[in-house]
Amino acid sequence: MKPRDDKNDHLAFIERGTGPVVLLVHGFPLDHSMWDAQIETLGNDYRVIAPDLRGFGRSRVVPGTATMDQMADDLAQVLDAIDVREPVALVGLSMGGYVAMAFCRNHADRLGALVLCDTRAAADAPAAAQTRHETAQRVLAEGTEPLVEAMIPKLFAPSTLDGRPETVERVKAMIRQADPRGVAAALLGMAQRPDSTDVLRRLDRPTLMLVGEYDILSPPAEMRAIADAMPNASVVEITAAGHLSPLERPDAVSDAIARFLTECGIA
Repeated sequence: MKPRDDKNDHLAFIERGTGPVVLLVHGFPLDHSMWDAQIETLGNDYRVIAPDLRGFGRSRVVPGTATMDQMADDLAQVLDAIDVREPVALVGLSMGGYVAMAFCRNHADRLGALVLCDTRAAADAPAAAQTRHETAQRVLAEGTEPLVEAMIPKLFAPSTLDGRPETVERVKAMIRQADPRGVAAALLGMAQRPDSTDVLRRLDRPTLMLVGEYDILSPPAEMRAIADAMPNASVVEITAAGHLSPLERPDAVSDAIARFLTECGIA
């Protein structure tokens, strides 16, 4: 089946394949194309839906604050629009993980399995929230170039920074293409997100934690601690990857997700 590229009143998204639904939710400040390798691989066996969150990619910009709950509601509305009624496997990276946790809070009946990639359950500490507010104002005033300078060194494993310039440049381009209004709205939304630790502790759906070996933003030890507190969670550490493991080690991440879905009986 050829990929479908669609846009409705809520979000732009692409769709590929048939079968059980896998919903891929991108990180900040990127777009659905960060999942290109996973869309290609998983689309052979699953109906893969990869949206651009509000304010990113081809989705409409909503100035102000874009909360994680609003983004989760957007996902549910897309599923309604394309007549997905069965529970989905939801995969979220970083900010996409925050959105996935909000989806667990507000739309748990639509969730069949959960994959959290390089993300955190805790809310921002006050200083971190203040930094997001300051960054939002700077982006609105200066554009997204300051994000490139600040984020790139933190996103990748050393081997990616030194030996994969094409991957680094691809991410820089995504950040530069992001609409400053959407970026600022997401920053403000992340700053006010609630702690999701208790939500995950109560979650009985099969859950996989994927984390890059060299992730300094959501370290392996932190993600293992989250998994240990959950009733039905496992962890896969992606070697030679940092915070953007699906881009740095695409085959390893695709294989881990596919293996997890098979083990869950989602096939």
